[in-house]
Amino acid sequence: MTAVAHVPARRTSPETPAVNRDSGIDTMRGIAILMVIGIHSLPQSIDASWIKVIDAALRPCVPIFLFASGYLTATSGRVPLWKRLKATIVPYAIAFAAAYIYMAGHNPAMDHRLSTAVARFLLAYVFVYYYVFVYVGCTIGLWLIFRYADNSTRDTSQQLTILLGIAIAFGLIAGSYLDPLLLRAGFAESLIQEARLRNIPFWFSFAACGALFGAFRAEPALRNMRITILGATVITYLIYAAVRIFGIGDSADYDSVAFFGYAAMLTILLLAIYPRVPLLAAIGSGSYFIYLWHIFVVMTLRDHAPLRGFGAVPDFVATYAITTMVSVTALLAIRRTASSRTLRWLGA
Repeated sequence: MTAVAHVPARRTSPETPAVNRDSGIDTMRGIAILMVIGIHSLPQSIDASWIKVIDAALRPCVPIFLFASGYLTATSGRVPLWKRLKATIVPYAIAFAAAYIYMAGHNPAMDHRLSTAVARFLLAYVFVYYYVFVYVGCTIGLWLIFRYADNSTRDTSQQLTILLGIAIAFGLIAGSYLDPLLLRAGFAESLIQEARLRNIPFWFSFAACGALFGAFRAEPALRNMRITILGATVITYLIYAAVRIFGIGDSADYDSVAFFGYAAMLTILLLAIYPRVPLLAAIGSGSYFIYLWHIFVVMTLRDHAPLRGFGAVPDFVATYAITTMVSVTALLAIRRTASSRTLRWLGA
């Protein structure tokens, strides 16, 4: 029998109802959102090697989310596009309004023209919300690929595997050549940076990778290779960290082949281990809420707390601990007191 990917029969969306949640995937998301807080808690104005070492270790946070989305899509065999878009855009719009008010309060010279505000919303140009539309783009990409495969008259599984492989190849090409192309075209470095943050073909390669592993039901084989995968993860991390520290080739924080190698291996390692930790799973199930609102804690500490005066390390540790505690406490409190509609509006 030929070993090909298997697309299961359609079932209820795996990402929305609490009763159908996967504790292993939610634990992975919990780990990822704690990594997000870690990145944003690091000192921003210090170019030290120890900061790059920690930052490099934490960078796969977004790939973990995208990998999980692709994996769940493949195991369910469907993409509830409208439900996912609504669950993404509505909480983002509320958080955007709050972020806009915060920014306006701290910047009296802020441009409030309607066209500028609309551009800020569409480009997610407030705080760190640019990954919202990265997720939206990857969700649409998954929907298109699975819709195409569903409409095929035969060889659905093989076509799905080929399409996902092509998507990964194009993602790596986009990651390697987008910035040189824009640089040659004369675009400013700041604009190139913004384009790389939103390089959807590159980010989609992680969602496609997750979908491939979900379609092949590769967990048993992965469990038998955990030591090998762990070794590969350590090696790819050392390569990525060295590239960042010593400025070898494309030493960007993200959107590079070195980053893809480490991030992909770490997500595969987590899938092989498949941890199930109730507290992390609870945090992971509300990771979107934490993503949208934790940055308010970070910015408040930076703008109003004298933590920097204690040194870079105490600043990082205190910012991370306070932000994590406040964010998780807020999530648990809102879940106890708010209605289900409010929870959906807030992404909790």
